[in-house]
Parts: sequence; structure tokens; C-alpha cells
Amino acid sequence: MTSTLPGTDATHGTGPASGTGPANGTGPANANGTGTGTGTGTGDALPGARDGLREFYEDPAVPVASGEARTLRQARMLAAALRAAGTSGATVLDIGCGDGTAAAAAAPLLAGHRVVGIDWSQDALRRARTRLAHVVRGQLTDGGLPLGDACADAAVFSEVIEHLVDPDSALDEIRRVLRPGGHLLLSTPNLAAWYNRALLLAGVQPVFSEVSLRGIHGRPGSEVVGHLRLYTARALRSLLTASGFDVVRVAGAPFHGVPRPLRALDRAACALPSAASILLAHARRS
Repeated sequence: MTSTLPGTDATHGTGPASGTGPANGTGPANANGTGTGTGTGTGDALPGARDGLREFYEDPAVPVASGEARTLRQARMLAAALRAAGTSGATVLDIGCGDGTAAAAAAPLLAGHRVVGIDWSQDALRRARTRLAHVVRGQLTDGGLPLGDACADAAVFSEVIEHLVDPDSALDEIRRVLRPGGHLLLSTPNLAAWYNRALLLAGVQPVFSEVSLRGIHGRPGSEVVGHLRLYTARALRSLLTASGFDVVRVAGAPFHGVPRPLRALDRAACALPSAASILLAHARRS
């Protein structure tokens, strides 16, 4: 497998607009299967750390499939938002599309709209091309996405932001490519999930958090997935507002990694998004 370093032109497929800036990327694939891969960078990290993260995220063993429950809830939120706005034939960017599984699962709910998958991982994009008609290699930092300003009606950003060294620049770039009033559908694991509250009281590292790229230390689970940041519902709302978005709604979704006997409780917790496993935010570019 070959990894493309920043500064090289590596655009594949067709994008919704002509590009400003190279499609060179650094970015993660996803988290415990809760995300869709990523197309964002670690450009502000030290060179050694950046190279280590790139190698980690290009590893085909790192999961890039998305939890279906989260995917479908998010797709329904986006479809409803586009319908309410009277938008037809929308250009939807799946930023961090991973292997395209999530976008393919959401496709029936987004019929009539054009979905463009964007990721940095060469391996993930190779697989995504078997599922998506439009695929672009790109990143959110170190030059930005290979897309023009205000070219998209919506952006899906699923389980990506928790992997980023610089989430502020990533949100700035997403805002740049969205049209005024454009929709951002963002999902991320919840630091304050109901079980994490109990784990912290017991002195146990919360689920979704990581202290190493080499192994799991002090928390449940067996898979290293590269999380650098975690958010509560309150923090996520505040960050999106500060980044130039109007938050429409924050909902909850279950996490497929919850043990089977606790899944009913996990689904019930979605009624209180601040305690749900996964946060689903819908915001609009202000």
C-alpha cells in the first residue's frame, strides 16, 4: 500500500466542484466502527507524531465501517432537513467516507441527491469506489479540500472530529465549502455517555478515550482507534457555534459496541442526548 504525502496531487473520482488547493491528506479512519473513516489532518502535529498518525490511519486493519443505527439516524435527519428546505438534487459531501459503507447504507434515504465521498486513506478510498459513484481524495487541513467555495448543500462528518489535532481548522474548511445555510450533520462519541459517568466514578478510563496508539490501557474494549478528543453535548454545541454554525438540534444514537444485555438501556438513553452513546448534531452555516 502506498501513502501519498502532502503536496502530491492525488484526486480520484469526480468531485462536486473544481479545486482550490491540493488533495493531499492526512487523516484518520474511524473509531470502533462508529465512524466512517476520516479525511482530515494532523498537519499541526510535530513531524514524528504526524508520520506515526498517518501510518496508523493508513493501516487497513483500522476499522472504517460505521454503526448502522447511527448511520440511518443521521441520514434521516439530513433527508428531513433537505426536504424541509425544499432542496432537490443536493450535493452532499461525506467527509471521511471511509470504505463507503455508511454512505451506501444511507443512499436509499438520500435518493435524488449527489453524494461525494471524501477521504485521505488510499485503502479506504479503494474500497469506497466499489460503493460510491463520486470519490475524492482530500483533507481538511494543510491546503484544504480540493473543492471550490460554497459548492455543497450539505456535509456529513461522522465520527471524525474526535480524531483531529485541529478541529477548529477542520470546521473552518467545512464552513468554506458549504453554501450559506448549508447543513452540517456531525456525529461523535459522547464523553458523558451514561456508562462513562459510572466508569469515571469507579476510577475507570471512559469508553472511547485512549492514552496510546499502541494498546488499550485502563478502559473497556480491545481495539485502538486513534481518538484524540472527546466531546459532551454542551461542548459540541459551543464549538459549533464558535465556528460559525447555528445548531439546529443535537440528538442521540446507540453504540453497537455496547454489550448485548445493555443495548436496550443504550437505546433508551438516546431520549436524553446528553447521556446517549453517540451525539448527532445538525447545524447550518450561518
